[in-house]
Amino acid sequence: MPNAVRIHHFAKSGHAHRALVFAKLAGIPHEIVPVDLAAGAHKLPEFLAMNPNGQVPVLEDGDVVVSDSNAILVYLARAYAQDWFPSDAIGEADVQRWLTLAAGEIAFGSCAARLITVFGAQLDPDFAAAVAAKALQKLEYRLTDHDWLVGDGPTIADVACYSYTAHAPEGNISLDSYPHVRAWLARFEALPGFEAMPSTAVGLVGN
Repeated sequence: MPNAVRIHHFAKSGHAHRALVFAKLAGIPHEIVPVDLAAGAHKLPEFLAMNPNGQVPVLEDGDVVVSDSNAILVYLARAYAQDWFPSDAIGEADVQRWLTLAAGEIAFGSCAARLITVFGAQLDPDFAAAVAAKALQKLEYRLTDHDWLVGDGPTIADVACYSYTAHAPEGNISLDSYPHVRAWLARFEALPGFEAMPSTAVGLVGN
């Protein structure tokens, strides 16, 4: 096993949760480095030297530094958990499709909706809800006859799409109309090593 990787992390960030939960699911030794966003720790020179965008998560693995949550998933899977990333061209392309959904419609949908309710972000809740619905419809369609997004077992595609989907109700995004998505979330949460992201009592969760 590798020496412990360092994950610069903020507990209520779904992006940071992707990196952390994958390390736990894959059994990758890791150290959590909390980043105090409220105090501006992500804007200090030493942090910006690792990620000029000033965002969590950031992964340190010896001399290797990786920012962007999806890039971190790819790196960790390729380096330490190859069962989580198909090696064939079709499987890898399929994973990339879901990573794109996570960085696109999930980010601008359920993630943005949660930013409004949890952090007071000045974003359009109606637009976020409409985009979230598109992402959830794509997930529901895929999961209607598949247990996992790619192949016969969990991959980093599932990891990338999990956190903000599971916490969508915090942003007033209901999962009631998506039974296959809810079943997939339950399967993911039943995986050995799973650790939940802390819930916030806002949106539909606060009612």
